Amino acid sequence: MITLLIQLISAHLFGDFIFQTDRLCKMKYCDNLTTRLSGLTIHSGIQALLSYLFIAKWTLWPVPFSIFIFHFIIDFVKVRYGGKKLSSFIIDQCAHYMVIVGIWWILIFKSNYLNSFTTFLPFSFWVILTSYIAVLSPTSILIKLFIEHEGWIPNGATLQGLPNAGKWIGFLERILIITFIFTNNVGGIGFLLAAKSIFRFGELNHARDLKLTEYVLIGTLVSFTIAIVIGFGAKWLISLQ
Repeated sequence: MITLLIQLISAHLFGDFIFQTDRLCKMKYCDNLTTRLSGLTIHSGIQALLSYLFIAKWTLWPVPFSIFIFHFIIDFVKVRYGGKKLSSFIIDQCAHYMVIVGIWWILIFKSNYLNSFTTFLPFSFWVILTSYIAVLSPTSILIKLFIEHEGWIPNGATLQGLPNAGKWIGFLERILIITFIFTNNVGGIGFLLAAKSIFRFGELNHARDLKLTEYVLIGTLVSFTIAIVIGFGAKWLISLQ
């Protein structure tokens, strides 16, 4: 029952990236232990609730309970020892997905919970929904941490342009890419890349700092690559059904 696994992953993405506000994130990293524990508890509770709602099998209460406990522990360790680095982000996400896969494996092979499991929405819906969420904030955070890790952010780059414009440009281009893939209009990806290159040409042609040009190119290529991989990966999963 691969649908259950996709539902749990989708719930995780919503909870970790869509419903985790800046205020909640600050609470998790607060120096005050009480505030930090409150933030972790609220965040883990949201994760547990979303998993319960997404699978919509009310007898599976051990699932949200387990997710709450493990998510709290993993995030507590990350906040305490990892910080906001690329390595800690990757380790943190891998740990969460290991828990999700472990719970799914136990439900499928080691219990009788799924004997009457049904879902009201098709498998393709969950795959497509998860894909769209994955190319939004999760991808943006990964790209940002990757570029920071490599030290590729030129001086003053974050001060140029409209506030958060780059983030929303990334969101929209990745949404368009996977939409082109899902609708069998792959040629649109080339058109999108060409259009973005034309719009950026004037800015990059007059840029005095070569680092700024490379910074924009790296961000664009990484963004396109991740969206293409997710899009075709999702399409392949749907074809298996």
